[in-house]
Amino acid sequence: MAAKMREVSPAPCAGEEAFEKSLRPTRLEEFIGQTRTRENLALYIEAARRRGEALDHVLLSGSPGLGKTTLAGIVANELGVNLRVTSGPAIERAGDLVGLLTQLEPRDVLFVDEIHRIPPQVAEYLHAAMEDFAVDVVIDRGPGARSVRVPLQRFTLIGATTREGLLSGPFRSRFGICEKLEFYPPEDLAEIVRRSAGILGLRIDDDAALEIARRARGTPRVANRFLRRVRDVAEVANKKRITAELAREGLERLGVDRVGLDQMDRRILQAIHCHAGAAVGLKTIAVSVGEEEDTIEEVYEPFLIQQGFLQKTPKGRLLGPRAYEHLGLGPPPRQEGQEALFR
Repeated sequence: MAAKMREVSPAPCAGEEAFEKSLRPTRLEEFIGQTRTRENLALYIEAARRRGEALDHVLLSGSPGLGKTTLAGIVANELGVNLRVTSGPAIERAGDLVGLLTQLEPRDVLFVDEIHRIPPQVAEYLHAAMEDFAVDVVIDRGPGARSVRVPLQRFTLIGATTREGLLSGPFRSRFGICEKLEFYPPEDLAEIVRRSAGILGLRIDDDAALEIARRARGTPRVANRFLRRVRDVAEVANKKRITAELAREGLERLGVDRVGLDQMDRRILQAIHCHAGAAVGLKTIAVSVGEEEDTIEEVYEPFLIQQGFLQKTPKGRLLGPRAYEHLGLGPPPRQEGQEALFR
């Protein structure tokens, strides 16, 4: 069972695509954050331009909402070539892939989102296309079957993935450029919020932008979503400028606290705390909060673990020191044989 969409989710919400697209930068100089990745791409793009060649294939990995799709569009713009966009789940058969590849012009960029979800039998065709810039197509069946090699224009494949480990070694080795996007610090997110506000024609105070940024879980998509909701509050309140107080009011209406936790995050932490410091199994947590085990493990836990609110042990889940501090809880009673959380 899928979890209902949350305001703090890094995945795109329904109807959000047009809003996101209006805020996306189109040049590297406009892209905020990810300094190392941005500088590396600028260097590789300039080198490819000077040689008049296609850019090496690029693999962008990282959590959802960090800018992988935006960077793919920027690369195509900087190279001055066409961008074709698809996703791993959309490429079901080898014929689908061949159709995409044969339409590419010299140096074009093919962007494949969720590239780890391409079926294995289709990925084999892509391996050959990336390396040899040709694909072998089987015509007819049975004794009369024959293979025809179809040459391709030299193109650049940009793959985006949130689960790089699911790509095979041979597949990863065919990407000449591999960049991992990291979560953004609040300062970079605040700058993104100010830029988005300018595009939307909003006036926003610096401390209001920082307030939104602190609660956005290091993710530009979440920060822009929060800005959209705060804009609604300002509109109804007839406010001409978004202040820190107005930003806090809007985010509190969403149930998002000062570090980006929502109601379900806090319920999970409280459910673990109720067991007096003992490790709690996933099934017990799921029953306590009324959610599916898979949803808790795949949707809710990653952020809580990354931020030090939750510890995952062989015996079960424990609260991290930051959870006790943030929720204002006293340290748990020490269990026999359990290593203390605080030293």
